[in-house]
Amino acid sequence: MFPFVAKRIWSGFLTLAALATLTFFIMRLAPGGPFSRNRKISPEVQANIEAAFHLDEPVWQQFGRYIWGIVRGDLGPSTRFRDYSVNDLIASGLPYSLTIGFWAILVASLVGIGLGLAGALRRNGWTDYAAGTVGVIGIAVPIFIIGPLAQLYFSVHLGWFPVGGMNDGWRSLVLPVLVLALPNIAYISRLTRSSLIETMRENHVRTSRAKGIGPWLVMVRHVMTGAMLPVVAYLGPAAAALITGSILIETVFALPGIGRFFVDAALNRDYPLVMGITLVYGGFLILFNLLTDLLRGWMDPRVRHEG
Repeated sequence: MFPFVAKRIWSGFLTLAALATLTFFIMRLAPGGPFSRNRKISPEVQANIEAAFHLDEPVWQQFGRYIWGIVRGDLGPSTRFRDYSVNDLIASGLPYSLTIGFWAILVASLVGIGLGLAGALRRNGWTDYAAGTVGVIGIAVPIFIIGPLAQLYFSVHLGWFPVGGMNDGWRSLVLPVLVLALPNIAYISRLTRSSLIETMRENHVRTSRAKGIGPWLVMVRHVMTGAMLPVVAYLGPAAAALITGSILIETVFALPGIGRFFVDAALNRDYPLVMGITLVYGGFLILFNLLTDLLRGWMDPRVRHEG
């Protein structure tokens, strides 16, 4: 088990290093700069501003300074928000993104697995059709359409929940969490259903039933473990995407997460902030993929010998 874990950790470290390098040079290749949208200023003032942010240095020296800052945990100052560092901005927005993402992945997992289980056990029944309808809607209709429709009906028409913001406690979380979770409910339910049906047809399950073991005991001991492997593999990257928040959801519902900082930084060429948030996204993705691999390796020893 230790070589399996060590290999996954080393692979994650290399991936994060490659992400940091690519992000740095891609941002430098993009047209314009952090101060290209400012009003016309004198060359002397422009030179002083660039010197303050070390933009007058050679690219290789800027890259070395950037990597050294990452090693020390310092992502640098924001060129857009002059009084804040990238660490401050991420620290202020990340708790909101984590809160919404955590509840979204929890709702998506519980509801998606429940719908998939109901559809697999009651094939071609009304529960199966209901689960399939939810899956089609969640996959076919994008969240930037579902979000405004939910605001219009539940907030404006019924007045049950606020339109946006985080000023009403738990009521502010209901619509963003449900809208963010809906596409993943659809994918998880369909994946769970198909995996359960396939697993229930395997020989070892038929043998267990032939021995007279009760259907629920067969389901828990022999079916669920094998059927959940594809679901667990999907939940890794899905959890990372939800935990770090959705840019569309945070924009539609005016949430103070890191997604809004990312959009603003991209529009204004805020190099340090874009690179910092990209590393946070990448770090969460690598972490959850690692946890997924470890969980799959624990559930199925064959996974430890892959690759």
